[in-house]
Amino acid sequence: MSGTIILIGPICSGKSTVAEVLSSKTGIPQRPMDDRRFDYYKEIGFSKERQNEICENYGYMSMYEYWKPFEAHAVKRALEDYPNCIHDFGAGHSVYEDEVLLKEVKSILYNYENVFLLLPSQNEKESINVLNERLKDVTTNNDVYKLNEHFVNHKSNKLLAKYTIYTNGYSPEEIADEITEITTNNS
Repeated sequence: MSGTIILIGPICSGKSTVAEVLSSKTGIPQRPMDDRRFDYYKEIGFSKERQNEICENYGYMSMYEYWKPFEAHAVKRALEDYPNCIHDFGAGHSVYEDEVLLKEVKSILYNYENVFLLLPSQNEKESINVLNERLKDVTTNNDVYKLNEHFVNHKSNKLLAKYTIYTNGYSPEEIADEITEITTNNS
């Protein structure tokens, strides 16, 4: 599993951009979770109609809660289907409020040495401010901002990551170089 690199972190933390650069520098294929997550979700009963109904009747956060078991399943399946790849997980795929799901994903990631949490800053408030600025280019949905703050503050990312990379002030190339150096030392 030494060829596998997993990038986790909140929305707009740079996971996809850094994964692209890493893939280009190392020749290791990139496998973005967002490209295939719904296919994995459907394997265990995900319904887009149910998702939309939950969102419409109960709100965005309820829809997020609906996704959680599907996200845990997607983590397992992506790593099974694509060994020795660079995986950039969707932000929710590494945050679990349910302790059983968190334990399940922690168990899945246990043998993967190269799990990197990308955050702008060691200071949570500063990270949230930087991410909120980046989110302005993506959405105006207040629920997404609240959820991203939750992703920064929640314990899951810190428990699942083997390394944390603070990215503010560094280019994707510099971040990729740091990750490459760490993974090389792990080989």
